Formats: sequence, structure tokens, C-alpha cells
Amino acid sequence: MTGPGPGGPPPFKPMSDGLSRPKRLRDYPRYAAKRIRGFFERLFYIISLVWESAPLMLVFMVLLCLLDGVLPVVGAYISKDLLNEIAALITERSMGAEFEDVFNTLKPLFFLFGMNMVYLFFSRVLKRLNNMVTGIAGELVVNHIKLKIIGKAREVDLRSFDRPEFYEKLENANREAGMRPIMILNATFSVVSALISAVSFVAVLFALSPYAPFIIIIAAIPGALVNYAYRNRNFRYVRRHSKERRQMNYYSGLMVNKDMVKEIKILGLSDTFISKYKSVFARYYKGLKSLIIKEGVMQILVALLSTAVNSALFVYIAYTVVFGTGEVGDYSLFSGALGSIAGYITTLLTATATIYEGTLFIDNMIEFMKEEVTVVPTLDEPRRVELGKPHTIELRGVSFRYPGTDRYVLRDINLTLRPAESVVLVGLNGAGKTTLIKLITRLYDPTEGAIYLDGHDVREYDVESLYNMFGIVFQDFGHYAESVAENIEFGDVHRTHERETVEYAARQGSADGFIGELPKGYDTPLTRMFEEDGIELSGGQWQKLSVARAFYKRADVLILDEPTASLDPLAEAEVFNQFAALSENRITIFVSHRLSSAVNASKIVVIDGGRVAEEGTHEELMRLGGSYYRLFTTQANRYISNS
Repeated sequence: MTGPGPGGPPPFKPMSDGLSRPKRLRDYPRYAAKRIRGFFERLFYIISLVWESAPLMLVFMVLLCLLDGVLPVVGAYISKDLLNEIAALITERSMGAEFEDVFNTLKPLFFLFGMNMVYLFFSRVLKRLNNMVTGIAGELVVNHIKLKIIGKAREVDLRSFDRPEFYEKLENANREAGMRPIMILNATFSVVSALISAVSFVAVLFALSPYAPFIIIIAAIPGALVNYAYRNRNFRYVRRHSKERRQMNYYSGLMVNKDMVKEIKILGLSDTFISKYKSVFARYYKGLKSLIIKEGVMQILVALLSTAVNSALFVYIAYTVVFGTGEVGDYSLFSGALGSIAGYITTLLTATATIYEGTLFIDNMIEFMKEEVTVVPTLDEPRRVELGKPHTIELRGVSFRYPGTDRYVLRDINLTLRPAESVVLVGLNGAGKTTLIKLITRLYDPTEGAIYLDGHDVREYDVESLYNMFGIVFQDFGHYAESVAENIEFGDVHRTHERETVEYAARQGSADGFIGELPKGYDTPLTRMFEEDGIELSGGQWQKLSVARAFYKRADVLILDEPTASLDPLAEAEVFNQFAALSENRITIFVSHRLSSAVNASKIVVIDGGRVAEEGTHEELMRLGGSYYRLFTTQANRYISNS
């Protein structure tokens, strides 16, 4: 296949978050405002994703979040009243009081124990409900996002797949987008719950001392700064080293790729690739380890400060209760409030840092979903191809270079393909034959010039309608882990599937012979990826199946882009003749290195150095004595010398 070739795309630069730190102090407020705005835009985008996929679950999550915020405060007051009631009874007993009616005496206590039991039950039920809702919502969100990603992949141009930065977006979207949204939403609801509880406990503690809540909050600020700083550093590190992550995936993937395992074993490449994996991991891990250690040390220092402040406040609460008018239950309430506030502040810091980091990573999906689609109709009301009729395709001054490269793969191509013509494209590897096919089928648009279908620029046609005109087998045709029949039917998924038409296509592609010998015939599952009784076909059998797939489609233009490399010359000639027989009112295009197949073609086009070097029938080009003559005679002499 012709690719970007030498001089290819420019060096890949990892994506950034789009905001560089300001150099002047006065620019920091605007910088911070942009960051905050970006944070909330990403957060609302995540919430919208969850709403799209599971609106009812989102409502449940909000309700559970509110209950989760209120219940701890209710529990603290129940505990306070319980302790006060028990302490009062103990005091009365110690003073010699006699309880004649024990039941009535303990009735308030029984009521409080009952309230505590209800509180504990609801707390446990709330936790289980939250796990259930989160689990269901998580599955729905992951499925929804996967569908969005593959839906976008369906829309994007083939040119996108030639750019390394697109693969970066695709990798990040696949890796992060599935798990991040529900994780971020959980963290967001944790923040809301913690905020409700913390504000309630601040109000409780405020009755003891108006300064205590502020002291706790001030003591938490260093922890917040450390959290945010290292979340941002972690995000930047992962993005800067995306190449290493992709390399690790590549080397580990090679070692478990069933199609590569034979060559890797025979050539003894296992240790080489394992060594390369270890080397890349060592580079990636070195910086990540340093970040983790630095953050850990800073967190320990912050924890030391926070512990000292909390301990001092516990002493103050004890002093106030003992020497003031407080009760034992008040100590429980105030100390619990203090501990809860400290805990909730930690939750707030951890969860908001998680949200912040997660929203940065969700940028990967946002960037991926913004990938521009350029292969679109130029008319507001696109033309539709009239199928089942003869067509003429004309290339006028067509030149092409792959995105991100300066080297032209094709230059100034002028070529007309007429109805009923069987056309063979020949040329050396890298001449541009496959690229020309991609342009004719509008997988790419020309860099210069234009292609016309029936007198109209192909860019004026509806893209799906245009694609439906072609029946094509590429060099790298698909090996689908489905049944034999489905592999053929994939040639035209819009057609009503009938076994007779499948069998006809198989006969035309010379695939019926080996299919008849398979255990379940046309219902045999192919590859052992999913089925224990799956069959692994040979290269030649797969190629015959791919040709049958092309015959199955009632296309107006039939294209075979060198799909017959695993077939012997006689089998290839048979396939070519069958395609040529179908060329009545159709254009058939055949790309092959074996020039013997071109002898009976109505037109041979020689591509040399990205240009049309020669054009004509076999007899005309042989008389010309040019490039085609030299290629044909060289191959013919090789066959004679090997016979």
C-alpha cells in the first residue's frame, strides 16, 4: 500500500491543555479564570454525557447524594442525645435514686436506641443503593461513550488515521473516557455530600467557638495546594509521555499477537521486544516514581500540620466541656463535628483534585469528538448517484500528498474511465496505485485538481451514496470473526440476504470449493477468536472469500486492489476474467503485479513515479516499447527461466 512514504508526517508533539502559565503577575487572575471556566465546562460536559446515557440514574444519584450529606449530622445528634441520657441516668443512680418503673424510666433511652437503629439501617441501605446505582450508571455510561467514540470513528476521514496526533486522541479517548466520567461524577457527588455535611458541622461547631471552623479550614489549605499542584503535574507528565505508553502497548501487543507469534519465535525476537518494553518502561517509570515520592513527602508534612491543629482543638473542646456548662454528649457532638469537618475537608480536597485531574483527561475525548470531517458534500442538497446505470469517471489534473507531508504521491493525473471498460493499473511498489484507488473512491480528496463522476465533481455527491456505487477488495481486506456466509454478505449489508446469492458470489470468487469442505459449510465460524470450533483459513482462502464479497455487491464500479497475492497465476487470471465478464456497462479496475492478467484488459494504465506514464491496450503498449514493455518482458523471462 502506498503510504506517506519518506519525508512522512512531521514529528509528533503531545497535546497540551492549551493554557501556558503567564509570565507577568497581573496576568494570573485571567489565567486562573480561564482554568476555572475550562474546569466547569468539562464538568458540565461529563454531566451531560451521564444524562444522555442514564438520566434516571443521574436523578437517583443526586437524591442519594443529598441524603448522604444530611444523614451524618442526624447521626451525630442522635449520638449526643444518647450519651446525655445515659450520663443523666448514671448520675441519678450514683446519687442513690431508685427507679420504681424501670420501663418508663428507660423509655426515652429506648426511643433513642430505636432512632439510632433506624439511622444505622438507612446509612447501610444508602451505601448499598449508591453502589447499585453507580454500578448500573457506570455500565450505561461506558456503553454510551464507547458508542460515541466508534460513531465518531465512523465519521472521520481516512486522512485522520494517517496522523500520529489522531492516534493520540483515539488512544486517550478509549483509555480514559470509559471510566473517567462516572468516576468524576462520583467524586462530584462526594464533594456535594461532604459540603452539605461539613457546612452542617461547621454550624454545630460555631456554637462552641466561631474561630474553630476557620482554623480547620486554614489548616487544610496547604493540603489543597499540594493536591492540585500534583494532579496537574501528573496530568502533564502522562500527556508528555504518551509516546512511551503507546510504545509499551505496541511491544507488549506484539508478544501476544497470534499473527506475529510465528515470526517472532522463528527469528528469536522475543527477548528483543521484551528488552525494548523494559527500556521504555524504565524511562516512563523514572519520572512517574519521582512525582509519586515528592507528592507523598509533601502530603506527610501537610498531615503533620493538620494533626497538630486538630489535636489542639480537641484539647480546647475538652476544656470547654469540663469547665463550662457542657455535658458528655456535647463533647461527643463537638469532637465528632471537629473530626467530621477535618474528614470532610480531606474528602473535598481529594475528590476535587480527582475531579480536576479527571476533567483534564476528559479533554482527550472532547478533542477526539472535535476531529474535523472534510470529506463532505459541497452542496447543501447533495447529488445522489443513480445506481444501476453506466458511469464515467474523469480525473483532471489530480495531484495528491498525504496530510503533514511535502512529498507528492501523485502528480497531474489525467485519466478517464468509461462504461464497460476493464482497466488494469500497473506499476512498481510505491508508484501510487493504491492511493489513486483511494482518490477515485473519495476516501481522500485530491490536494490539487478534481475528479468528476458523470460530469459532476464527486464532492457534490452524498458520500454514502457515492460509496454505495463501489464494490472493492483492498490489499488489506478484512478477516472478520463471523461465519463464512456473513463474511461474504458484508459485501453489501443493505441487500436482502439469501443463501442463493451468497453461493453465487462464492462460485464467482472461486471460493465454493473450499467452503464445501468446511465442517458447517457456509455457517462455519471463522477464526478461533470467539468460537472453539472456529476455522482458521489460509491466506489464499481468505483472498477468495474477499473476492466473493466483492461479487456479492451489485456495484456499478468493481475494484480489486491487489487482493490476489496469495493466489497462483492461474487462479488470479480466472478471477480477472470473471470480473472482466461483469464489465458490461460497468467499470472494472484491477491492480496487480502479475502483468499476465492485464493482457486482455481494454485499458492498461502504467503509473510511474506518481504520474500516468503510459496508457493503452496490451498490444499498443508492447509496440510502444516503454515502461510496460520492460515490466512485462522482465516478468515473462522470469517465468520462462523458472520453468
